[in-house]
Amino acid sequence: MTGRTDVSDRVMPEQEERTSAAVYTEGLLAGAVGAGTIAVWFLLLDTIAGRPLYTPSVLGTALVRGGEALSATLPVNMEMVVNFTWIHLLAFLLIGLAASKLVELAERDANLGFGLVLLFVVFEFGFIAVFSIVAEEVLQVISWPSILVGNLLAAAAMGLVFWRRHPHLVIRP
Repeated sequence: MTGRTDVSDRVMPEQEERTSAAVYTEGLLAGAVGAGTIAVWFLLLDTIAGRPLYTPSVLGTALVRGGEALSATLPVNMEMVVNFTWIHLLAFLLIGLAASKLVELAERDANLGFGLVLLFVVFEFGFIAVFSIVAEEVLQVISWPSILVGNLLAAAAMGLVFWRRHPHLVIRP
C-alpha cells in the first residue's frame, strides 16, 4: 500500500484560494481605511473644539461604564480612548470583511450590486436610529450630524477602496 505524495486533495483549487485570500485582504484594508477615516474626522472636530480625543474617550466611557457616566465636562481618559479605538477598529474590520464578500458576490451577479447599495442605506440610517434609542446619553454629548457625516465619510473611503480594486463592477437595479 502506497501513500499519496501529491497535494491534489485540496479543499479549494489554488485559484479559488488566492481569490479567497484577496477578498479577506481587501476587506481588512477597506475596514482599516474606514476606521481610520472616521477616527481622523472626529480627531479634527475634537481638535477644532479644543478637546483632542474627546469623542473616543466619551464613546469608550459609554461602552465600558455606561451612559450615566457621561457629561459635557468629561475629561479625556486615554484608557477609554484605547479601549474604544480597539473595539471600533475591530467593528470596522468585520464590516470591511462582510462588504468585501458582498462585492465579490456582486461581481458575479450585477443585480446583487443594487442590493448592496440598499443594504448600505438601510444600515446607515438604521445605525443612527438604533444609536439614538440605545445611546441617547451619547447623543447629548456628541451631535448626531457629526456621527452621520463621519459614517458617510468612512463609507465613502471604504467604497473608494472597493471601486479602485473593482473598476468594472456593474450595479443594476
